[in-house]
Amino acid sequence: MSAAPGPAPWLHIVGIGEDGMEGLVPATRAVVEAAEIIIGGDRHHQLSGAVEAERVAWPSPFDALIDVLRGYQGRRVVVLATGDPLWFSVGARIGRAIPAGEITYHPQLSAFQLASARMGWSIADVETLTVHGRPVEQMIAFIQPDARLLILTTGAETPAQIAAFLAARGFGASRMTVLAAMGGAGEQRFEGHAESWDHIVPPFNTLAVECVAAPDAALMPRVPGLADDLFQHDGTMTKQEVRAATLAKLMPMRGALLWDIGTGCGSVAVEWMRAARYARAIGIEPRSDRRALAAANALALGAPKLELVDGRVPEALAGLAPPDAIFIGGGLSMATFDAAWVALRPLGRLVCNAVTLESEALLLELHKRHGGQLVKLMVTRAEPVGGLTGWRPLMPVTQWSLVKR
Repeated sequence: MSAAPGPAPWLHIVGIGEDGMEGLVPATRAVVEAAEIIIGGDRHHQLSGAVEAERVAWPSPFDALIDVLRGYQGRRVVVLATGDPLWFSVGARIGRAIPAGEITYHPQLSAFQLASARMGWSIADVETLTVHGRPVEQMIAFIQPDARLLILTTGAETPAQIAAFLAARGFGASRMTVLAAMGGAGEQRFEGHAESWDHIVPPFNTLAVECVAAPDAALMPRVPGLADDLFQHDGTMTKQEVRAATLAKLMPMRGALLWDIGTGCGSVAVEWMRAARYARAIGIEPRSDRRALAAANALALGAPKLELVDGRVPEALAGLAPPDAIFIGGGLSMATFDAAWVALRPLGRLVCNAVTLESEALLLELHKRHGGQLVKLMVTRAEPVGGLTGWRPLMPVTQWSLVKR
């Protein structure tokens, strides 16, 4: 027996470009022309100005959009977006709240596709990013030698901010191109280098960056294991070699949430967020000075959405969103483990690092109860000894890890 059909599509989300109604295929143009309600920004309404319909501006706050849309259900409703509505655009936000069977999408060429064509770049070989309405610092994680970036910007000032990020990290020779009003009669192009960028550009633009590294440029790959001196810290931190091994066991994944318990300067949480697109992290840290270090590191290294919680465990864990991975680098106790283990989602990864004998004894007991993998990590670095060189050991780390099944 077949299931009853769902509601017919009543909402059309239409991508529109600088060429307005002329750029739409006939079937999509007919949908817009037949609309009773058209929702969009001022620019979208101007681009579709010849159509007679009730015009509705984006609601404020923007989160009210879904309720506004549902209030029009049963009428012919069109939402106008720029380019492809499902590529860093409003269509994705609407699609998370309204069933897909009730929506028809009408994509137009995206700004990324147009920019790739203008630059002669293969879109398969570039990073497509957006900082539109989001922290500009999040693009920092993608600054790497020879990388090509296409970035939807927040406004006229954004290219200069990004130029400053590039120059500060030894990428001042990077070539920058701002493309505005692509596909329209007023299309503009601005070119220059990050170290000398001084263009005044329109507020709606797409930025193309060809990263060029100086010999002394900071190398910050998204693979975990950044150099310790890239972080501000007070000496207490998960060191580079141990951090890389820790992140390997935590397994960063797209959109996954990490609890970093005893986050300190935030090195593990920041690397988790850098390692996978849209990865999120909550750092729990009772010391305000260390939370300040973590916040500074998150901004400097491209993880500005790191959430920091002031509190002691296990009490501070109550009410937090269920995590996909948990790192316990401080505050380890049986009560903390129990609270964390209950909250951890199925297939979640838990990693505990211990440097004291007392914490190691706890890990031995937890390993007996729950299994998992128990290893001892010992790192020895070559350092100057007078005029010569010798081996200097770091404190050994006992690491316990397991997957919740």
